[in-house]
Amino acid sequence: MIQLLSPQHWKDYELIDCGNFEKLERFGNVILIRPEPQAVWGKKYPESEWTKQHHIRFKGRSATSGEWIKKDQKTPDRWHITYKNEDIKLQFRLALTSFKHLGIFPEQAVNWDYIIRNVKKFKTAQPKVLNLFAYTGGASLAARAAGAETTHVDSIKQVVSWANENQTLSGLENIRWTVEDALKFVKREVKRGRKYNGIILDPPAYGHGPNGEKWKLEDNIREMMDDVVKLLDEDEHFLILNTYSLGFSSVIVENLILSSFPEVQNLETGELYLQASSGYKLPLGVFGKFCKFY
Repeated sequence: MIQLLSPQHWKDYELIDCGNFEKLERFGNVILIRPEPQAVWGKKYPESEWTKQHHIRFKGRSATSGEWIKKDQKTPDRWHITYKNEDIKLQFRLALTSFKHLGIFPEQAVNWDYIIRNVKKFKTAQPKVLNLFAYTGGASLAARAAGAETTHVDSIKQVVSWANENQTLSGLENIRWTVEDALKFVKREVKRGRKYNGIILDPPAYGHGPNGEKWKLEDNIREMMDDVVKLLDEDEHFLILNTYSLGFSSVIVENLILSSFPEVQNLETGELYLQASSGYKLPLGVFGKFCKFY
């Protein structure tokens, strides 16, 4: 059964409207207009409402870069938001980057909740969690806040530093930071015989390792999955595979998991989306996840 899942606990994030390849969003007190390739339908609210509400708009110059246009120059380039559920409170520093991102993907809160629930269910005294393609560390913070010994792997030094800043803001410590190509890291951990209770993968469609290693989702994900399942603790584990790639469906993700890990238990697959206040659902990637407990 394919699930449609959306975050339930955000107070500092709101998708106001989306359409015509754009989205109108609130992060804390700042309202932005950003490009959104999935929003192929028309906007619910008139353009005049979008113009009135927003503080900052991203104008693309190319497929990978652009500029932020502020209505008021006093609007900050950096600010903080909080994510809170029944168990944890996380804080994130946001910033206007040259490639339209802000340092957080709000739909991922669905996965953070799953991580926290599962870490707390483990009987293992000190569960170990590995976060691959970990970006600014939302999933790493969730795992650490729930009590797991957490390893964070990303190939870009600047985003790992950003994740470390988020750790400090969230009142956490002792996440293990690794700047490395994710596939190389996994292969080395397999050779060392390491085991983890939780593994999170959120691979990009395309990417580069710190030494020029190339990542292409459809070419490399099978090899990655075949290796990564060797790192799972046999008795207690969870794994999340999440991807935002227009060519990938949840059925593909399901087949990938089944071929790499035929003994899988409690497999769930589906699509993540953000619910707009205007009524639309904005799809933002597919997931496959599973767990096993004593």
